[in-house]
Amino acid sequence: MGAIYILWLRELKRYVRSRVQIVVSLGQPCLYLLALGFGLGPVFRQAGHGSYLQFMAPGVVGMTVLFSSVFSGIAMLWDRQFGFLKETLVAPVSRMQIMIGRTLGGATVAIIQGTLILVICLIAGFRPHSWVAIPVAFLFVVMIAIVFAAFGTAIGSVIQDMQGFQLVMNFLVMPIFFLSGALFRLTDQGKVMTIITRVDPLSYGVDGLRGMLINEWYFSLKFDLAVLTAIAAVFLSAGAYLFSRIEA
Repeated sequence: MGAIYILWLRELKRYVRSRVQIVVSLGQPCLYLLALGFGLGPVFRQAGHGSYLQFMAPGVVGMTVLFSSVFSGIAMLWDRQFGFLKETLVAPVSRMQIMIGRTLGGATVAIIQGTLILVICLIAGFRPHSWVAIPVAFLFVVMIAIVFAAFGTAIGSVIQDMQGFQLVMNFLVMPIFFLSGALFRLTDQGKVMTIITRVDPLSYGVDGLRGMLINEWYFSLKFDLAVLTAIAAVFLSAGAYLFSRIEA
């Protein structure tokens, strides 16, 4: 447990010390809020669907957590390049503890960023249907962070260079975000789109966030939590297996 805490604390300190990373990580979500939330708001309202900012704010929070947690795997490549990963792997602790510590560290950073974006959404005019529901919505933020931090660790365990990681992440992360229903409703989709959105893990996280924050569900609370828990177990197991195969 000591190794898990040390690695978790290291990832958190690395994020807190990087003020540039904190500012830059908030840029893209704020751009979506400005360009889409306010830009498409009149069109969404004229269509009779109310405020687009209210609809898309939970999706932007989910996007922030997704990007931050997945790209936490880049830190592993930096550690591999500068030799820190080798020192960690030869330490007298199990690789499972190392993997869990790194995953929890990346997930914690993603949770912090998601919380900051939620605060920005509130400042921009977003209002949840019930303030009491925010703690439960925060549970979905945690689940999304754990799922995709484990996914990022698994990818980072396989890929050797930074360029390859960025290519794979852009190829996977952008479709995961755009097909999750973060920017559009999942209802009245074709059969192909329905299948794709149901395969997308982020769909259940965004649906849970949107359901708790604005009381608009596509699935259900229990179903979203059950699916995210199952996916988290799969990704953590895959990440642990792939990380255990890294050569020191």
